This record gives sequence, C-alpha cells and structure tokens, in this order.
Amino acid sequence: MSRRRFLKAAALISAAVPMLKPSSGVAQRPAPTSATDRPIRIRMGGYAPPDSGFSLGLKFIGDRLEAEFGDEVSVQYAYNVMNLGYTALDLRWLVDAGVLTMGYVSISDVPELELAGLPFLFRDTAAARSAMDGPLGRAAAASLEANGNFRILGYFENGFRHISNNIRPVHTLEDLRGLKIRIRAAEQIRTFQLLGADPQVVGLSEAVQQLANGTLDGQENPFINTITYPIYPHQRFFTATFHSYLSRPIFVHRPSFDAWPTDIQAFMRDATRDAVAFQRDLHDREEEEAQMIIREAGGEIVSLTPEAREAFAAAVAPIHAEARERYPRELLQMVGLD
Repeated sequence: MSRRRFLKAAALISAAVPMLKPSSGVAQRPAPTSATDRPIRIRMGGYAPPDSGFSLGLKFIGDRLEAEFGDEVSVQYAYNVMNLGYTALDLRWLVDAGVLTMGYVSISDVPELELAGLPFLFRDTAAARSAMDGPLGRAAAASLEANGNFRILGYFENGFRHISNNIRPVHTLEDLRGLKIRIRAAEQIRTFQLLGADPQVVGLSEAVQQLANGTLDGQENPFINTITYPIYPHQRFFTATFHSYLSRPIFVHRPSFDAWPTDIQAFMRDATRDAVAFQRDLHDREEEEAQMIIREAGGEIVSLTPEAREAFAAAVAPIHAEARERYPRELLQMVGLD
C-alpha cells in the first residue's frame, strides 16, 4: 500500500473516531507498535451500525480492556468504515497496515472459509460453530496469518442465510424456479442456478433499490440483515432455508499486538473469546426478533419440511462433489465431506 493511501486512511479514521466515541481521546496516528508507548491506543473498526451485534462485540472487548487496564489503554471505535467511503473488504488492509488495530471482515478468498460457506454443509448452528471453534477455524487462521500482517483471535458469526422474495411462497425447488435472486458474490452463482433460480450479483445498496422497484424478485441473507439494511419492507415471502453459514474472522494488527505486554495480549485473547460468545448469543436473539418484525409487517415465513430440505441439498450435490476434488482430505474431514 502506498504511503499516501495509508496517511489518507489514518487521517480519515482519526477524524471519525471521536465522533463515534466521544469519551475517547483523538488518535493522531496508527496504533503504536512499541510496548513502551502509553497509553496503548487500540482502534477498532467494522462495517455495521453502532447498535449491531458486531459493533457491540467490539465494544464488549474494549470495555473489558478499559475496565482491566484503565489509563494504560485507550480504545477508540470506527464502527462503520463505509461511512468514510471504504468498503467492507477494506477492513482487511486497514488492519494489515495498522490504520486500525482490530476489525472483522466476511471474506471468501481463504480456502477453509470458502469450504465452510458451501451450501447445505452444516446441519445446524451447533455444528457450524464447532467447526469454526475447532480444527477448521484454526486452519483458516493459519492461512490468513500466513498471508497478512495480523493475527486471528476468533470468529464472529454472520450466521445462516435464508431466501426471501416478493412473488410467491417458496416451499419447494419448483417454487424457486426462475426467480431473480440477489446474491452477495459470484461464487454463489452456481448454487442458485442448481436450485433453479436466476441469480444476480448486485451490491447491497443497489439491491435494496432494485427490490423496491421490482427489478429483483428476491435475495438471500440472515433474517437480521433484512431488518438492518432494510430489505424486509420490499419482501413478503421468506423461507428459512439455512442454505449457507458465514463467519467473520476477528483480525488484530500483528506488530501492535506482539509489542504489547504479555498480560494485555492474554487478556485481549480472553476478552475476544468472551465477545464471540456474547455476539453469537446476541445474533440468536436478533434472528428471533427479526422474524417477529417481519411477521408484524405482514411477511410470511416458511419452514422447509425435512423432505424439501433434502431436495434442496440434493440439488447442490455437484458442488459438494467438486469440493471433494478441490480441497485436501484433511480439510474435508473437518466438515464431514471426506
């Protein structure tokens, strides 16, 4: 990254931090990499509103640090870098460069995380969390750390994704056939083609507009995302497909982290572990509350029968077969695809 780009990002985030957390001092430079600097300035950033589960998860970590270490640390927040003209994907280089000390990002360019996001892979949330907290998550962390200037301390949860549309209820594959469904990324195209839909890769902001004017029939997201962005006013029919699970790795700038005293490093790891549990529990409640909001607005939520879910999973079986050819056996064993 060029020095000009680095300085511009640092200046923008430094200016934004006090507006997002008035109680914090203004950060005038990237997080220190010297253990002798006091206070240790820790800038946390994400791409969600301040009241989102992800932002509250970061705040959970920061509050723990400040309660334990007092004036030794100064924690500051840029909860949504998209308000500063950045994208969600920019979080990775912002942490890698030390502009932010900690952040999270939903990524699909890591083999282990691509594998975890395959359609109809995990039977339920418990199985998905077990994989991300176990060997699969550790393997993903090792891959990420080998290609970046950061450490991975855990995984927030974006959770399972579901399908909605404004044309008809989706109980079966036949009901989904031909519907123009907005998807988040190109790697989902084959999945939705196999399911019989007409997938459209569209940015989120543009997708909301196209759902409103009828250019798109539907989309796929966790229920809470349809409230946050907001999608649900433009969709009547929701189907709890649980077709894909996504996590969000929590990054910390490696030179900064490694320069901190060992007690702060250990505390940060423990606080992040507890924040993950906090955010996941909050996500569960948010999903339940989102479904209530959808129903109160006149939306209908369909649950797939076991037979219908089996038919959906069978439709994407070619993707699982290709995964068996693409990924190492040890990774496949981590998700039960060996």
